[in-house]
Amino acid sequence: MTPFLRWCHSLSNTLAHTWRRSLQLRVVVSTLSLSLIVIVILGVVLTSQITDRLLEAKITAATEEMDRARGVVEDQLAGVDGSAALKDQLESAASSLTSRNQSGGQASGSAGTFDPALIVEQDGPRDPVYAGPADQIPENLREFVHNGQIAYQFATVSDPEGYSGPALIIGSPTASSISGLELYLVFPLASEDRSLSLVRSTLLIGGAVLLVLLAAISLLVARQVVLPIRSASRIAVRFADGRLKERMPVRGEDDMARLAMSFNEMAESLSKQITQLEEFGNLQKRFTSDVSHELRTPLTTVRMAADLIHDGSESLDPILRRSSELLVAELDRFEGLLADLLEISRHDAGVAELASEQLDVRMCARAAVSTVRHLARESGTELIVDMPDDPVIADVDPRRVERVLRNLLANAIDHGEGKPILLRLRADDDALAFIVRDSGVGLRPGEEKLVFNRFWRSDPSRVRRSGGTGLGLAISVEDANLHDGKLEAWGEPGVGACFRLTLPRVRGKKLVSSPLPLKPTTAKFVRTPSNADIVAEEVGEVTSSIPTPHDTESRTGSQGGERS
Repeated sequence: MTPFLRWCHSLSNTLAHTWRRSLQLRVVVSTLSLSLIVIVILGVVLTSQITDRLLEAKITAATEEMDRARGVVEDQLAGVDGSAALKDQLESAASSLTSRNQSGGQASGSAGTFDPALIVEQDGPRDPVYAGPADQIPENLREFVHNGQIAYQFATVSDPEGYSGPALIIGSPTASSISGLELYLVFPLASEDRSLSLVRSTLLIGGAVLLVLLAAISLLVARQVVLPIRSASRIAVRFADGRLKERMPVRGEDDMARLAMSFNEMAESLSKQITQLEEFGNLQKRFTSDVSHELRTPLTTVRMAADLIHDGSESLDPILRRSSELLVAELDRFEGLLADLLEISRHDAGVAELASEQLDVRMCARAAVSTVRHLARESGTELIVDMPDDPVIADVDPRRVERVLRNLLANAIDHGEGKPILLRLRADDDALAFIVRDSGVGLRPGEEKLVFNRFWRSDPSRVRRSGGTGLGLAISVEDANLHDGKLEAWGEPGVGACFRLTLPRVRGKKLVSSPLPLKPTTAKFVRTPSNADIVAEEVGEVTSSIPTPHDTESRTGSQGGERS
């Protein structure tokens, strides 16, 4: 692309950007465009009307002048010696008309000056005899006059004096002693042409001045409308940034004043609600933190007592022994809930810290799989792990990454309905991504956002096999945010769900894209040697599967891979 084309492209982009963002520019340009159309139409109509009126007046005056000139020619020829040559008689009559025209007689009236032409057709092949500019007379006009009609025509003529331009030519037969004599008067339209040029230039200058005035007026009017809108926009931005005391000034009682009052009322209402929500949120966070800390001491005491009872359960009867086992199990679950509440309170207070280190993130995935393997066996769920052969080194907090993957796998086991679950890892130069895919109940539209809310459940009647507390995914989102990463969800009812964790490989680096798609491009069921239905996804690599009855790990290299 040449520099000129690049400049044109840049200019067009700048103008398009300005057009989209400037209401004032659009108002001014629209006003000028409509005004220009009106001025052009008005100018064309006025010019056409003035031209028609000038030509009609010229034709009327020329017709009257033709009547007088015909009488002069007839009188002149009646007084000429009949023995004179025909051409001399015609030149004498033409000279008489010319002298009369130049002397400022009646011929110099409203019709203006003219050049006379006298033509007599000869019998046989002889050329016509004429006097004056006979070569300027159009043939079709001569045919009308030859047939005895008075006719006129507009044509372009030139004379020896240097004039070349439009002219009105009017012709008439005569009743002189010379048979077949035709009289033509050529009226140059120089004065009318100058008048029309003056009218056009006046309309052009007037239209240009009017456009400039309209531009200034529309700019002023648009500015009066746009300035309050811009002020409202700036105040709204500051209000959105947290400056809740920002208000619009109210001037007058017009529409802008009513807009300002409505905006201020809305801002006041929002400010009160935001303040109330902040106070409620702070109370909720403080309550969660206080309850979590206050429960630790009695829970520790109860745990010690439960452990003593459980250690001596062999000597108890079966009912009491079962009760002690249930007590220990529920205490384990309660301790997990308390730990999650403490973790949430740390995130809410902004004191959660990231203990990052350079390590192979495959270790985090293996640790998470090892933790939930017993849950998968109990539910009859197959875990398929698909990771690269080479180490995937990243700057992460291993405890938090392992916890996110553990929560995602446990959630997939709870909702996977015993169908295979895929854990896949891919990485590029800037980021790494895990996906956990199940083929269970899936997510309804809109639930991909709600699923990360605290204590949210799609189906309250569903039993959590993992014994989750309802805070796992909420904590996972916070852990991903601490890494400057993203945790996203996708799902369709009856198809399954997919969760994607994307993390930067270098701490603090902004994520641009993810190595794995969130929504599977294709999905199909494959019959394996163990007669288990598993889901194979096409996401850029082709993998083969020979799964064990419970869990399988697949490592893929640059050319794909296989599960072992």
